[in-house]
Parts: sequence; C-alpha cells; structure tokens
Amino acid sequence: METAEGGNLSLGMRIQSVGHIGNFPKRFSAGDTGFLTSPALIELKNVTVMRGENTALRNLSLTIGAGEHVAILGPNGCGKSTLIKTITRECYPLAQPDASVTILGERVWNVVDLRSLLGIVSNDLMAQCTREITGFEIVLSGFFSSIGIWPNHHVSGAQRQKTREVLELLDAGHLAEKPVEEMSSGEARRMLIGRALVHGPRALLLDEPSTSLDLFAQHELRETVRKLAQQGLAIILVTHHLSDIIPEIDRVIMMRNGEIAGDGPKREMLTAARLRDLFGVSVELAERDGYYHLW
Repeated sequence: METAEGGNLSLGMRIQSVGHIGNFPKRFSAGDTGFLTSPALIELKNVTVMRGENTALRNLSLTIGAGEHVAILGPNGCGKSTLIKTITRECYPLAQPDASVTILGERVWNVVDLRSLLGIVSNDLMAQCTREITGFEIVLSGFFSSIGIWPNHHVSGAQRQKTREVLELLDAGHLAEKPVEEMSSGEARRMLIGRALVHGPRALLLDEPSTSLDLFAQHELRETVRKLAQQGLAIILVTHHLSDIIPEIDRVIMMRNGEIAGDGPKREMLTAARLRDLFGVSVELAERDGYYHLW
C-alpha cells in the first residue's frame, strides 16, 4: 500500500516475533551497541534553556542512540518536560558557541518533518481533546499536526487507510467512531498514541503518560507501549513514576535541577540509594516481573 508520504511501507502489519512494523527500525538487543552508531537519534551539547527568569536546563549534554529505549526520570520541576520541548523545537536553547541540538545528525529541521520523525504523546495534547471529535479523527489528525480534522484539511484515501491500520495495530478499531468526550482517559491516551504513529516515526516520546489514568488504564497503556517497543519503535519515556518504566527500557537518565544527575543501565540507576538522592526522601525498592516499585 502506498502511504501518504509516497512510500510503500504499511504500519498495519501485525505484531510478529521477528522483524518490524512499517518503517520502525529493527530493534537492537540489550547487549548490542549498534544503536550508538552515528548519527545518534538525539544529541544535545552544552544546552541551557531559560523559562522566563528561571534556568530550566543548565549546560546539559546528552546523546540518545537510534533504537534505544530510554527513561528520563526525575521529580516534578526538574526540567524533564523542557528537555522534551527542546528536542521537539518548542523551546530553544540560549545561543552559545559550544551549544547544539542535533536530530539524526542534522541541526536544522522543518518542524513538521521533525514531528513526523518523533511521535509525541503529552498531557498538553490531551488537554486539547475537548471538542466533539471521534477516535478516528484524532488519529487521522496526526497527518496535519492538529487535534481533529478541520475544513481546510484535504484527507487522502491513503491517509484514511493508514489510520484504520494504526487503530487495528492498537486493538482500538472499536473506538474509531466513539467521541473523545465519551472515552475513558486510557482510551483517549491510546488515540493520542495512534495519532503519533501515523507517520511511522523513528521514536515515540511519552511525557508523563500515566497521569490521570486509573490502575486498569495504566496497565493497558504499559502493555501497548511494550508491544511497540518489542516491534522496534524506540521509546523515550519521561516520568516521575517508577512503575511507568517498562521492562524493555534498558537505560535510565536521572534529572535534577535542570541537570543530568545520573545516566546508565537501568539496574545500576534504579537503586534505593540513588532514588533517595534523586527524590529527596527515604524509599524502599522492589522489582517484580521486570517492573520496579517504590514506596
């Protein structure tokens, strides 16, 4: 099937044990360093970002390889969301000679092209889903970087077909005609994931994805993200909830006060001592079935 971008790859292939869906890159194994080869998916060097009078990111350097599954963990206000907005060009760093932000080796991107490369799911987008639109329209609107379809949008048959395939991939075909106002928070979040997938992005950026979700919806969300990770879509998860970190995530980046407080393999980062220092409170830690739990 021809896609809206003119290619021949379909996102609608079912989950398989080997291979990939659509144009998701094939997943590297946890012990493979191939995902660190040049160019990196994301590379920030000496980046400082101001939000008003406050320094949200301070001289931050970070590299995320293509194909990596990464969690960015830290308390509220530590700069996690600003980091994502810097990557997606919603925030810009101070102009300094030694500072740079590159995506797949390129410093200059058309924002529309960048959004099709990095699928984004955030609470800011969720807050915009307030008018009477259906699940199908939310997913379809990913082609136009909007929420819902407007009279000026010209929708092709290929785009409609791709939308149906994404809904099938997410086991959400039954939500196609359901108005967002009648959806649970978990169902609406799944529609936003579908919206992010229609372009076959290289990575999915999830900013605090479990906020406002009940226990069942959290479980459903994590299973959906696991399915996508196992198929080869790189996952960049931003959270302050340890239980959001799915077993497929290999690397944890800790942030505090706009800086990197720790960066390494998950088992080295997720210790009671490190988490106590990160969140400033005494904690106990347990692991079960690849998930970490904190109390």
